[in-house]
Amino acid sequence: MDIHDAIAALDPKHGILIGGRALGAGTFAVVDPATGGHLADVADGDSGHATAAVDAAVAASGGWAARPPRHRSEILHRAFELMLDDADRLAGLIAAENGKSLADARAEVTYAAEFFRWFAEEAVRADGAYGESPAGGTRTIVTTRPVGVAALVTPWNFPAAMATRKIGPALAAGCTVVLKPATETPLTALAVAELLTRAGLPDGVVNVVPTTDAPGVVTTWLADPRVRKLSFTGSTGVGRRLLQQAADRVVNSSMELGGNAPFVVADDADLDAAVAGAMVAKFRNGGQACTAANRLFVHEDVAEEFTARFSAAMAELAVGPAVDGCDIGPLISATARDGVAALVDDAIAGGARIAFQLPAPSHGYFYPPTLLVDVPVDAEVLRREVFGPVAPVVTWRDDDQLLEMVNDTELGLASYVYSGDLARALRIAERIEAGMVGVNRGVVSDPAAPFGGLKQSGLGREGAREGMRAFQETQYLSVDWS
Repeated sequence: MDIHDAIAALDPKHGILIGGRALGAGTFAVVDPATGGHLADVADGDSGHATAAVDAAVAASGGWAARPPRHRSEILHRAFELMLDDADRLAGLIAAENGKSLADARAEVTYAAEFFRWFAEEAVRADGAYGESPAGGTRTIVTTRPVGVAALVTPWNFPAAMATRKIGPALAAGCTVVLKPATETPLTALAVAELLTRAGLPDGVVNVVPTTDAPGVVTTWLADPRVRKLSFTGSTGVGRRLLQQAADRVVNSSMELGGNAPFVVADDADLDAAVAGAMVAKFRNGGQACTAANRLFVHEDVAEEFTARFSAAMAELAVGPAVDGCDIGPLISATARDGVAALVDDAIAGGARIAFQLPAPSHGYFYPPTLLVDVPVDAEVLRREVFGPVAPVVTWRDDDQLLEMVNDTELGLASYVYSGDLARALRIAERIEAGMVGVNRGVVSDPAAPFGGLKQSGLGREGAREGMRAFQETQYLSVDWS
């Protein structure tokens, strides 16, 4: 299907989904980041739509929570199958509005679908406890119940996966949902909601409010006493503000925030494996991932060879729009592109050198993939989440010096360690202040693993069993046994 036909089929001008009805409003433009041109007009929701979405979620909540877990599981499993059947259309939508390569978009669809399958399986795994109280005379029953209406706020960099990673466990737990997708990438969210409807999801269980007024919509939800859960993925700065708002009503909150991932290459590492892992960890989605390798710490004994091999691997990348054969797409916006350029310029002014740089198209929001060496340890490019295809290399001598540099950040989401000595790699990994560590691999994301960070990289975990517990409350019953 042609991408414009796929977009038209979604009817994005009526893209506010409330209680199973597609509603129109004023519209906002979605832009193709590869060209800067117009892609679609999408209905622009407001605080009134936000309240109506909660109304619909509340109306559907009793019936959905009362459904047997097997029924909820079957709908999620059908959604998983429909996503895979529709992978080409979904990948096209992701690539069009996000700009990532088709290969990355296809990989995202597969990853996103897995959250529906994983939580379809988790939905039927009852968790609880029963036992005699220590003093006798009573029995203790511990069970769980849905937390209630959940407000989900998702980012633009993985518009399918970040939606399914939240929707899947919420539905499995018996919650109903109000979703605000990113303004840059609402089309994918509309497509996911449409797939859920085709899978048999009742009206009102998932409601979608695209909007250019994110503060107004989300504030409306956080002020509504019927909303009992907030799940947010985005920047640490926005996460802090939302937590302050959530505190007013003590709203159960999950936060997956920014990252500043170190990629450690020890002197005994397999350099071919380390280069391959760094290419994935750095350049997947053009570096626009919270788990992206942001700082490459390479032992001084192998730094020259690693840099040469990494440059050779970068030279094989193709930069361009989302067509088969291109590996690196544009950044999401002109603002993002200019921000990355400013960080590189600042590093060069401080003494860093460009060891390798690929040319990039002059149109759209492209930034050339860049390898920096001799980067000062106080450079801003090492302190900030770059969110672009820039790889700054810092050398180190001993493990203690390494860990001091690695942990010198307020963020602690993902990290990566490459060493030929597994015991050494694990010793380093255990001392890194991060919620996830890839040991001799450049990918940490897995629906079956708990995704989340330490320090100011967030609260709670997504995926695994923890992902479903985030949408449940524990309830304890004390039963008289006399």
